[in-house]
Amino acid sequence: MKQTKKWIALLLALAMVFALVGCGGGEAEEEGQEGLRIVQVSSGAGIDDGSFNQNVYEGIVAFMESRGNIDTFNDVLDSTGDPAAAVQAVADIVADYDVIVTPGFQFAGITSIAQENPDKMFIIVDSFPSDENGATIELPNVYGMLFTEHEGGFFAGIAAAMTSKTGKVASVHGIAFESNVNYQWGFESGVAYANKHFGTAVEVVELPAYAGTDVTGLNVGGNYVGSFADPATGKVIAEALIAQGVDVIFPAGGSSGNGCITAAKEAEGVYFIGCDADQYKDGAKGDANICLTSALKVMDINVERQLNAIVDGTFEGGNVILSADTGSTGYVTGEHCQLSEEALAALEEVYALVQDGTIVPAGNFNGYTPENFPGL
Repeated sequence: MKQTKKWIALLLALAMVFALVGCGGGEAEEEGQEGLRIVQVSSGAGIDDGSFNQNVYEGIVAFMESRGNIDTFNDVLDSTGDPAAAVQAVADIVADYDVIVTPGFQFAGITSIAQENPDKMFIIVDSFPSDENGATIELPNVYGMLFTEHEGGFFAGIAAAMTSKTGKVASVHGIAFESNVNYQWGFESGVAYANKHFGTAVEVVELPAYAGTDVTGLNVGGNYVGSFADPATGKVIAEALIAQGVDVIFPAGGSSGNGCITAAKEAEGVYFIGCDADQYKDGAKGDANICLTSALKVMDINVERQLNAIVDGTFEGGNVILSADTGSTGYVTGEHCQLSEEALAALEEVYALVQDGTIVPAGNFNGYTPENFPGL
């Protein structure tokens, strides 16, 4: 099996190199330049999940295009999502690349690989490198980025509450890791805020059979699939929620959330809010579209910034938390947004309050709950 994975990885690498040459990558060869060798090691559904992994990938593509398409890129898929397998996937290819981009909490354990390869640069999205005891560590060749997902969830909760006609909304998640609990509690905070300040009377529906347990053993409630790559179960959960009257769903669970979108499409009068990236195209339903907006973690731009820093010689390792105050969380507006003018006005109002710290939605480990957080 391991040998097969290596052959698949090799074939993918060759395919991507040939594709780049055919798309203008020959410029590097003509000028005698050697492209920066970049690899994205993804878990779950890979770079075409329409959400998390894909948004990171788009940052790499934007970088390549802005630097003249002189860079080579390959995607290696670790479909298990298991942290040990994810780290092993990085170990298997680290010698072949200059920059390794790893989206997901599964990659926190690449610390020893980074230490053993100080000439390689690592960009970790949604995690910080950690030691063998799980303690966070900073390394000069690793840039780790976390996002305040509870802010994005909060915006989604406001949007859902101000759109629902049945008075019932829900969020669906993959596994109760910090990022997903942040989305869940942020969403619940947004609904609570809308109920108190914008005149809504909306209930967040949870199915006890799918309640999540976070990394500390706390039952966080919610609706958890148990995987980021199980759209079938995501669809089952969404169908059960819709049967209880939910008409707006916020799927925040990787490709598992795609099952929720399918269920929404098959129902009548049900909408969803995208997660991590603009998922408007996934909402196409005949001549209509059922994607209200999308809660954003602006990963692509932040990944592109770090790749540019590597090329420009200004890269610095470190661990950062990115929030609305740097434009790193938000929501989709414009033609891919179908919210009412009233909802958009409410979101504009609360966005400014989140940016300046007046509102701090509840998150998994920030000490607040959806019933009691600053600004409520």
